[in-house]
Amino acid sequence: MQPIPASAGAVAASGEPILVQIGDISVTQTTVFTPSGTRALNEVQWSVNDMTVTSQAIPTWAIVCAIVFALACLLGLLFLLVKETVTKGTMQVTVHGAGLVYTTQIPIATPQQVVDVNARVNYARTLSSAIPPPPVQGPRDQAPGQSQPGQGQ
Repeated sequence: MQPIPASAGAVAASGEPILVQIGDISVTQTTVFTPSGTRALNEVQWSVNDMTVTSQAIPTWAIVCAIVFALACLLGLLFLLVKETVTKGTMQVTVHGAGLVYTTQIPIATPQQVVDVNARVNYARTLSSAIPPPPVQGPRDQAPGQSQPGQGQ
């Protein structure tokens, strides 16, 4: 049995369902959980770096078929027109806020995974923007009749 990471225990203790999982980052309605710690969702920013490479090449099976069928007839050379698209690399997702910076690397093998990771991060950003920021207490936010520290009445 594998040990449960500390962040998974914190997610279970919060009682909120996980709305989106990005690598080993978990996001609930109000909180972001990472192995480095937790923060309120409205206190963090997200960034994504796409470090994938997509290339096209002739697959090995097409080269073998072209050689075999070229001896029989010249139509075997049509196998050399076959192209295979290969995507490989990683996507780096970083969540950062006051006292928290955490980066996760997500391995990518298909173009659809690139779209999926971007959609997950955009969903987390949407959740983050739906929560109003915490109010900042300043001298103007005090109730009437209250004095500021250092002032007499």
